[in-house]
Amino acid sequence: MSIDDTLLIIRKNDFLAQLSDDDYVDLNICHNFIIADRSAYIYFDAQCHNKLYFVKEGYVKIGNIDDDGNEIIKDILQPGDVFGQITLERNNMRGEFAQAYKVDTVLCAFTINDFEKLLMRRPDLGIVFSKKVGQQLRRIDHRLINLLQRDARTRILYFFWTILQHKLTADTNSCKIENYFTHEDIARLTGTSRQTVTTMINQFAHDGLLQVDRKFIFFTDVKLLQREAHVG
Repeated sequence: MSIDDTLLIIRKNDFLAQLSDDDYVDLNICHNFIIADRSAYIYFDAQCHNKLYFVKEGYVKIGNIDDDGNEIIKDILQPGDVFGQITLERNNMRGEFAQAYKVDTVLCAFTINDFEKLLMRRPDLGIVFSKKVGQQLRRIDHRLINLLQRDARTRILYFFWTILQHKLTADTNSCKIENYFTHEDIARLTGTSRQTVTTMINQFAHDGLLQVDRKFIFFTDVKLLQREAHVG
């Protein structure tokens, strides 16, 4: 891949697009470009990990392994998301793993020191980064509230609403996005069972909310989905 192609990918989706040509040259941003093969671990059982990553293409599964060896999925990230040591501290990440999910995944990675140098050079980007991290933390917070307070139907609807956020525009009321989730994935992320997810998806299709096949998720009525998922 040429340097020009690499820069085009790095500049997609998130605040790194706001860097100038001089920033890219002086900070040697191309050196931070990573391609993780499908299913490859970006890190595993992280302890005092000192990097953060921006998803440029593909998807990343974030999770932990419990004491019985079971995988606990915390999130599946899309292009534009950030993960790793997002607090910019070398703290203990308590065994978290990150894995390229479904497809080869393109990342832009920074050590904490290098990212701090970037923010010193461009302090205006610190606010943008803080907002990005805040949005992800709110998403996790909302998911926790749904797990504690909502029934299975609403939790699954809210899950579909969250993955749709990356694609919404002001006039969107129907759209199609790539389906990279299994029913088991959705069950783990919503605190339900695979059978419940299957039953609910069939019901959603009957209700005119959305349809799911192996390749795509078709959102037939975004506004109705928003109301049914109790999105404020």
